[in-house]
Amino acid sequence: MFPEIKSTLQEKAMDMYEIFLKMYGERSLKPTRRDAMTELIMTILSHRTTAANEKLAFTRMWDYYGSWEAIRDGDTAKLTELIAPSNYPEVKAPYIKATLAKIIEERGEANIDFLENLPVDEGLRWLRSLTGVGIKTASLVLLFNFSKAIMPVDTHVHRVSLRTGLIPPRTSADKAHMLLLKILPNEPHILFNFHVTCLRHGQRICTWNAPKCNQCPINHLCDYYHQVYKS
Repeated sequence: MFPEIKSTLQEKAMDMYEIFLKMYGERSLKPTRRDAMTELIMTILSHRTTAANEKLAFTRMWDYYGSWEAIRDGDTAKLTELIAPSNYPEVKAPYIKATLAKIIEERGEANIDFLENLPVDEGLRWLRSLTGVGIKTASLVLLFNFSKAIMPVDTHVHRVSLRTGLIPPRTSADKAHMLLLKILPNEPHILFNFHVTCLRHGQRICTWNAPKCNQCPINHLCDYYHQVYKS
């Protein structure tokens, strides 16, 4: 017999969190992992791309240009060629150039460390004003680099949250960012580890195709499991 499903979303989320920590481990939130400009541009490159290809695209771009200003001023076709390991390079190259141009024009340099001193809402609004920067990219930069209390939702976090019932069916990824914040503690360390462990779970167990539900340690908490296997 499976344990009784928790009565509130907050309880369910924290039960999932504790189980994920035991399964995937807890990580320290270290905002100095890489500088915020690099995080921003690499996250743009990461859209619909593997981590390995994201890193390769960035390395090729940086090795060729060597500075943010050179990337801003470089030929769009050449930049597109360099970041080709990342999917949709023809879209991302103009985004990157436009984003760098706006940051350098507005801030006087390619540096966004001022976001550390802004409230979350202001930082989110400023980042989303940049070309090609949506709520996921903005949230990742604010949490990973500045330890802001915000919840990034990538495709894996979105899938796990939908299947478990933390968010209603057909909720968009954009809306999920705010809904998950309402049920998770307003604590950057917890939000960071929920994001990371949920992502790992989506990659390894709760996959898009053929999820391994019978191996899942949170299937007793999962709406999808109960609908598919227990109905």
